[in-house]
This record gives sequence, structure tokens and C-alpha cells, in this order.
Amino acid sequence: MEKITRPQIKVAPPGPKAAAMIARDHAVTSPSYIKEYPLVVESGQGCFVIDVDGNSYLDFMAGIAVTSTGHAHPKVVKAVQDSAAKFLHICGTDFYYETMVSLCEKLSKSVPAMGATKVFLTNSGTEAVEGAIKLARHHTKRSKIIAFKGAFHGRTMGAITLNASKVTQKAHFGPLLPDVYHLPYSNPFHCAYKHEKNWCQTNCECANKIEDEWFTAHFAPSEVAAIFVEPIQGEGGYVMPAPKFLKDLRTLCDKHGIMLVFDEVQSGIGRTGQMFAAETLGVTPDIILSAKGIASGMPIGAIIAKTSVMTWGRGTHGSTYGGNPVCCAAANATIEIVEEKLPHIRKVGEFFIAELIKMQKKHPVIADVRGVGLMIGAEFIKKDGKPAMDYVGALEQLAFRKGLLLLSCGKSTIRFAPPLIITEDEIKTGLEILDQCLTELGTP
Repeated sequence: MEKITRPQIKVAPPGPKAAAMIARDHAVTSPSYIKEYPLVVESGQGCFVIDVDGNSYLDFMAGIAVTSTGHAHPKVVKAVQDSAAKFLHICGTDFYYETMVSLCEKLSKSVPAMGATKVFLTNSGTEAVEGAIKLARHHTKRSKIIAFKGAFHGRTMGAITLNASKVTQKAHFGPLLPDVYHLPYSNPFHCAYKHEKNWCQTNCECANKIEDEWFTAHFAPSEVAAIFVEPIQGEGGYVMPAPKFLKDLRTLCDKHGIMLVFDEVQSGIGRTGQMFAAETLGVTPDIILSAKGIASGMPIGAIIAKTSVMTWGRGTHGSTYGGNPVCCAAANATIEIVEEKLPHIRKVGEFFIAELIKMQKKHPVIADVRGVGLMIGAEFIKKDGKPAMDYVGALEQLAFRKGLLLLSCGKSTIRFAPPLIITEDEIKTGLEILDQCLTELGTP
């Protein structure tokens, strides 16, 4: 296949082949699927996606921060092919094999500040969340869990109980998990306590409110098993918390014997310029959850916990498919690639953010640019100060028709989570298209 260097729209999407595929899909698939825009994929190459009608798109969303090494990275593809040729399944809960042991070794060393760790492999991020709920309760012999407003942790029952970003994810699925409480997340741009952004950045009081209000009026800290938090909120709007917030949570958990759980399903595996955001932000949790970018698109997740915390006994937790040998092979290859790319991710991430800030001066509808590494959000606000929700939806669609793949999050934020191999030239190309779109749409 000829190397693709720029997006190219040959047929207005959806083209005839895409339209036919979409019609077939609608006839047989669940109506719960979202389907952001009519992209029907034929293949992928690096940071580009090719649809069934021959259109090529520059990918700024990586299948929701999943294809970390790009599409069809040759090292990952070879690892999958070689592993699949040996055996497809044997069940890592009951037996042993090299790819699983190698992956757990890599992950157990991925956050040195955690000290000695052990790993449980899952099929997905939401399954890692479910396992972590069980682990935290089992280890502490406590039941209550604190989560945060704006959170997204997955789609299974325990995970949706922790969610607090969209009511659609929870409505009519109850009763949900008991003893879960949602408190304000640190968001300096939209402070829950109405402080100015600059004040909040250095004086955030969200974590202190847990001690001062919740532990005095609602329940005792000795009842709390864990605090589940995204170190950078994903679906809630790519929100960077005030630096003080996570540090205060760590202090609070240490004081009361509470497990601090970092859901790094979206922020982990190099996305922030370190293997995990825990390193980037300088706060060490007791448990880290990983998935999405861990295997470049193959389905696998992980619970990484301090050895002193992973104390559940034989048979207390397991998984038929978790740690599938082929998925483990893909993850091993992915981690090796990403570890070498960390300086690159930091460099191009800084470039990406700087270019968006320049664009913000030209397009005042961009109210805030935030992020680190290649986990970047741009929030769009209307002239009246309200979230530009319809505008962001129109921006997604227009960019798609011009060959740029975007995804929104939060109320009116575009997330920029491209493959971690993206180059500055590819970033420039994508931002040129974004600039054209913003110019056409104007300021709402």
C-alpha cells in the first residue's frame, strides 16, 4: 500500500459502499451503539484511516485513545500473527504461558514509585474497574466508595455506579451498587465552589471538603474502602485537575487507610508522556487500572496494585478470557514501542498544545486549552458563556467530511488523542483542517 501523508476525500462520505454497509448494520445491531459519524473502515495505516470508498482520514482520536501505536503497526501485527499461530486460548486464570508472564512483568515495573506490585489481567477497562471495586472492598473489609462528578469508568454495573457524566449511562439500570458517593472533581475552569481559575489552580479545596464535610456529617472515614478517580478526567471533558487535588487525596487516603485507585484506562500507556499519568502528575496510587491503549486495539485491561494491597486469595477473582495470549503479545509489543516513544510524545504534545493556543487567539469560541502529552482538550463556549454543545457536534461532522477524525467529550470539549506516533507535520495538517472548519462555522 502506498504511504499516506494527507487525508483525501474522493467520494463525499458516506459513499455508496459505506451507505450500503450502514444500512446492513442498522438492520441487525443494537440501537444502543452511538455511531458518531458515518465512518466505515476498510483499513488503517499509521495515523490514517481508509474507508470502504477509498477516502483517507487523519485520525485525531485513535479509536478513543486506543490505537496508541497507530493503525496496523508492523511490530504489533507481527506479534499478533506469531502468537495466534501458536495457540489462541488456554485460560490464564488456570494455566501459564510466556506472553502473560512477560506482560505482567512489564506492567509491574511500569510505576516504580508504587514499589512491589502484582497484576491481574482483564478483557477491558470496565472489567478492570469491577475487579478493583472487589479488590478494594476485600482488602479493607469496608464497603463505601467515593467517586467524582463528571466521572466515566465504564458500562458494567459497578462501573456505571461510579459514573457521573451522562444520565443516559445509568437511567433505568438500577438498582445500582450501594454505598457509592459522588463529590466534586477539581476543575479549575469550572470550579464547583465558584473560585477563579487561577485561585483554584493553587488553592483547590475539593479534597479537603471530603475531610471537613463528608467525614464529619455523612459517614466515617473508617467505612470508606476506596476513592476512585481519573487523574485526568476523560469523558467528563479532558479535565486537568489542580495539582493540589490529587496530592491532597493521597494524604487523605494515607491518613485513613483508604485505597486510592487511579482509573488510567484513558490516560495510561504513554498518553501523557510517561507510562502513566501517576508519574506525570507526581502522585502514587495504591491501584492503577489500565486498558485502551495497552495493546493497540486488542481487547485487554489490567489491575496493577501494590503487593501489600493485592491480598485476595486463590479463587476469589478470575477471568476466562482475561490475559488472552494473543492480546498479551500485542500488549508486550505495544509497551515496547511506547516506552521508546515517551520523549517524542512529550515533544509533540507541547507542540500540539502551543498550536491550539495560537488558534484560540484567532477563534474565541475556544475558551480553554488544557492537557499534557497527547491527552489534550479544547473547550468551546458560546458568546453568552454557555457550552457550545451543538457547535461541537457540527464541528465533528464538518471535520469528518474534510478528512479529520475528531471526538467530543464533556459538554462541549473536543478531545485530541491521536496515535502516539503522530508527527508535527501530521498535527499541522490536522490543525489546518480544524482552522478551516472553525472559520466556516464562525462563533456561535
